[in-house]
Amino acid sequence: MIDDPSTRTSYLAWQFAQAVALRLERALRPLDLSLAQHNALVQVELTPGISSAAVARRAGMTAQSMGTAVNGLIERGLLERRAHPTSRRVMQLHPTGAGTALVQLSQAAIEESNANLFEALSEEDEAVLAGLLRRLVRHTNPDALDLGGSRPD
Repeated sequence: MIDDPSTRTSYLAWQFAQAVALRLERALRPLDLSLAQHNALVQVELTPGISSAAVARRAGMTAQSMGTAVNGLIERGLLERRAHPTSRRVMQLHPTGAGTALVQLSQAAIEESNANLFEALSEEDEAVLAGLLRRLVRHTNPDALDLGGSRPD
């Protein structure tokens, strides 16, 4: 006999993450952006010159998957690659004007989509949840919260 999965915190977190991801994908679809591409645009906007590998670490994705997302953004003229000033093997990502404009639109679309996401919680509950999630993310993927510096590779 198996246990009811809804009694497991990890199952509930996964279900919620799936629901959030679907909502975000729907919000980004009119902008012709995937969630991975949006994440890449945001990270590059936050840290111009970041490498694709660092963006992947922050997103908790494989470098190959993020590379596909980044290549699509470069092909659309939303990001550009530039040589790293001290490392020949690292390419830096920079937003273009069109990329900056699109990330602003995508942020607005996500905010609108999330307007009622936490309506079942009080403001205090939401703040507690955010703190707990931040602690769990720091424990499982500290790169996701490291927006200060990024390793070159």
